[in-house]
Amino acid sequence: MDYLLLKTIHITCVAVTFALFFGRGVLMLAGSPLLKARFLRIAPDVNDTLLLGSALWMAVISGQYPLAESWLTAKLVALIVYICAGMIALSHGRTKRSRAIAWVFALLVFAYIVSVALMRSPVPFVSR
Repeated sequence: MDYLLLKTIHITCVAVTFALFFGRGVLMLAGSPLLKARFLRIAPDVNDTLLLGSALWMAVISGQYPLAESWLTAKLVALIVYICAGMIALSHGRTKRSRAIAWVFALLVFAYIVSVALMRSPVPFVSR
C-alpha cells in the first residue's frame, strides 16, 4: 500500500477516535443512556484497531520505531497514558467528577500525541 494512502487512513482514524472519545465523554457527563448503545461500544474498538494497524504498518514502511526515535517513544508512552485515562473517564471512574477530570486529562494527552506527531518532537508544541 502507498505510504501516503496509509498516512491518510491513519489521520482519518485519529480524527474519528477524537470525535468518538469527545462525544462519548459528553454523553458520560450528561448521564445519557446512549453511552451504552451497541454502536458506541463497537465502533471505537474497530476504529482503534485500524488506527493501531496503520501506525504499525507505517512504522514498518518508514523504518521508524519506538525506542529508536524519541518522538515515537513519546507517542507510545502518551498513548498508554491516554488509554488509561480514557478507561477511567468512560468506565472505571467512581464518581462523575473523577470521570470528568480523567476525560479532560485524556483530551490534553490526545493533544500532546497529535503535537508530537506533527512536530516529530517529544517536546509538545515545539518543532525540532
